[in-house]
Amino acid sequence: MKYYGGVDVGSTQTKAVIIDENDVVVGRALQDMETSMVTVAQDAFKAALADAGITEDQVVRVAGTGYGRYNVNFGHEQVTEISCHARGAIALFPGTRTVIDIGGQDTKAISVKPDGQVADFTMNDKCAAGTGRFLGAASYALEMSLSDLGPLAMKSQNPVRITTTCTVFAESEIISHLAKGMLPEDVLMGVHQAITSRCVSLARRVGIHPEVTFTGGVSRNVAMVKLIEEAVGTKLNVSADAHFCGALGAALFAHEHTEYPVEPMTQPAPALA
Repeated sequence: MKYYGGVDVGSTQTKAVIIDENDVVVGRALQDMETSMVTVAQDAFKAALADAGITEDQVVRVAGTGYGRYNVNFGHEQVTEISCHARGAIALFPGTRTVIDIGGQDTKAISVKPDGQVADFTMNDKCAAGTGRFLGAASYALEMSLSDLGPLAMKSQNPVRITTTCTVFAESEIISHLAKGMLPEDVLMGVHQAITSRCVSLARRVGIHPEVTFTGGVSRNVAMVKLIEEAVGTKLNVSADAHFCGALGAALFAHEHTEYPVEPMTQPAPALA
């Protein structure tokens, strides 16, 4: 059996996926960002190998993607995250025509062709408003874990309107509302609504066509899923592997490109210790 790898180096987390020659996911790993993107990429890949129960020499080809894809210096190619999220979404849900991806640093909306190719896309790559960092600011201000934000927001009866569109000032506004006696769940729902407004606005630029697949780490937030579904008027596809969608797409490209010549790297690819 031959295997193929994909490593998605994001701004806050790195994901790695191993697939077999039938394109079945056999290993996956998630690593929080460290000081070195090179190190975390290697660590995530080694963890995915361990999860798959295979060794490095059994992997034929590896593709890097994401914010820091050029740090996957043991890989054979780099593929844009737009292409990888589209390809991964089609693999998870073949009927996908629109992809909404909310990551830690940016939000992407992608229009996808039936064969998995990108028809159009847009992203807020110049500002972190409407991204996972917005939720990170809320998490810090409320001294809560990210996983608890969605469930608490769902309890809101009177959402607070968040007026700032800047992540830098979001924490201050949240603290201000709490100081005025606003309930944490109402403030949180306001934060979720602000993110929803931003990401749905992006999606409308490329056109929202069912099926809509939600990818990225924020897809695990139940409040975000509910609000986006209400805004776009259709149920979202959300997979247990949604967080790994970019890495999955990269692995699928690595498999597809197996016969392509491997371009020499500027430095020799180090063996993974």
